[in-house]
Amino acid sequence: MAIYSGDSNLDEQIDLWLKWDRNTQTLNEIKELLTKKDFPKLSKRLLKRLTFGTAGLRACMQAGFDSMNDLVIIQTAQGLCEYIKEQYKEEDYNRGVVFGFDGRYNSKRFAELSATVFVQNKIKVYLYGHMVATPFVPFAILQKHCLAGVMVTASHNPKEDNGYKVYWGNGAQIISPHDKNIQRAILDNLEPKASSWRTDILTQTELIEDPFEEMRELYFETLKTHIPQKYLDVNQQQKEQENIRFVYTAMHGVGWPFVKQAFQIAHLPNLVPVEEQKEADPEFPTVKFPNPEEGKSSLQLSIKKAEEENINMILANDPDADRLAYAEKDNETGVWKVFNGNELGTLLGWWSIENYKALHPDVDMGECYLLASTVSSKILRAMAHRESFNFIETLTGFKWMGNRAIELMQQDKHVLFAFEEAIGFMFSTAVLDKDGISAATHLATMACYLRSTEGLTLTNKLQQIYQKYGYHCTNCSYLFCDQPEIIKRIFDRLRNFQNGQPGTYPSSILNGEFRIKNIRDLTTGIDTAQPHGLAILPVSSSSQMITFNFENGLVITLRTSGTEPKIKYYAELCAKPEEKDWGKLRATLDRMVEAIVEEFLQPCLNDLKPKAD
Repeated sequence: MAIYSGDSNLDEQIDLWLKWDRNTQTLNEIKELLTKKDFPKLSKRLLKRLTFGTAGLRACMQAGFDSMNDLVIIQTAQGLCEYIKEQYKEEDYNRGVVFGFDGRYNSKRFAELSATVFVQNKIKVYLYGHMVATPFVPFAILQKHCLAGVMVTASHNPKEDNGYKVYWGNGAQIISPHDKNIQRAILDNLEPKASSWRTDILTQTELIEDPFEEMRELYFETLKTHIPQKYLDVNQQQKEQENIRFVYTAMHGVGWPFVKQAFQIAHLPNLVPVEEQKEADPEFPTVKFPNPEEGKSSLQLSIKKAEEENINMILANDPDADRLAYAEKDNETGVWKVFNGNELGTLLGWWSIENYKALHPDVDMGECYLLASTVSSKILRAMAHRESFNFIETLTGFKWMGNRAIELMQQDKHVLFAFEEAIGFMFSTAVLDKDGISAATHLATMACYLRSTEGLTLTNKLQQIYQKYGYHCTNCSYLFCDQPEIIKRIFDRLRNFQNGQPGTYPSSILNGEFRIKNIRDLTTGIDTAQPHGLAILPVSSSSQMITFNFENGLVITLRTSGTEPKIKYYAELCAKPEEKDWGKLRATLDRMVEAIVEEFLQPCLNDLKPKAD
């Protein structure tokens, strides 16, 4: 082994990179750092591996074992391939694995390298020949009965990033133990085979197939079957009368051709695109963050276009088109309202029930289920109590909701809808993940129907739902903290709150004015609302997550982010239908959240930095 730095561990990893990497650009990156003797940067890049988790991989594109690049992708694909070979028999290999990619730098390259690894292992590959929206990968898995699938995307991350999102053969994102077992298989298969680099084989093998045209046709046929004919008729009527129009932005992503076609098959009014953001562009030149969840700051061009065209509704997808944002202008005040994910989840949840009843007039609502993540609004729970359907809460992320939906479907239950507050929506079970294309189609159909039959905007309808089921207002944000020991100290204090006694939590805030009813700690497995005091939802000791339920209906969850140095909080005041002073309720929510942040997180003492407005 050559001596570069004198650190044997680092020198070994430098040797391996120089031996294994066949990408000239990333190989030269490491060589340049070596020439400069920048051993701190080399240590950072090479000594710590990018870990495969339940979200797959996501990181900056650059040289190093801690980043997204050709070598790391090949290692990942080799590990995933070996794990799939462990889990399935050789006669199953013709079921195939599907690979999709978005418009980011290197997305197509990473998908092709992965496909090469699988083909070399005699496993059939469905490799999309065009960039696709993320939902097209889980959709293809179900349609083609594939073994697994991968979408190469970093969703709404900065342009420097890319990711590797893995789905299992059930069409849902992987959960444990698959993630841990795939990580093990990657580490057992780090040395890239010479054949793994040979993407030229993709043009010479019968084991590869492009499912694009077939899946596109099937996807839109399936989408249309989930829209009742009477709603399609209303859409057509609104289209002909030109009463309603929508501005649409793809946020420099892949969404435009798919949403455009969805609107055509649903007979919806023609979309007016934001031209500057219509085509996929890996530079994302017009937005600081390509994330419609950022609100008005990400929708400036959309609002400008809507004002020019005298349109009062905006639909926005994120770059891989699995999320949906919506904004609506109040024609009296001229003010634009950007709906948050909980508000859209409320509307789409209500609409999923109306939609399903129209498709299945004799349905027993007791067999129907709607899902939401634990940090999302509890409005569907309030609706379930009144309307006799079932509401289930899962851990954060669609990997949990998708897999829970599968369990329910195996029991012959009807899963109508699932959502999370981060503008992710699963309308029906055609795709067992969030789908911004179908969500846009159903939201626009709802808007057309409400305007046509009742003269209502979505803002009006949201208020009607709150009037009937109780006002639900939210206050969600985060504080930065890049020191794990401080985060641990904050949460340890909350678990030893009363005179340092273990297992004691806060009982109230503001000197007893607002009392806590029960507490769920998904780090330790405690849930005081359950008869046995143990949490029903899965527990993870590797992350921090505590939920406090107050007697007045406030629910707040404090949790750490899995990808960023943040302590997040998600607060919601769930009012009763008879509580009509919404301004007072909102003021109470904000006052309680301010107190919880001060009393529980102690930002000044712990040097926590607030989110920049």
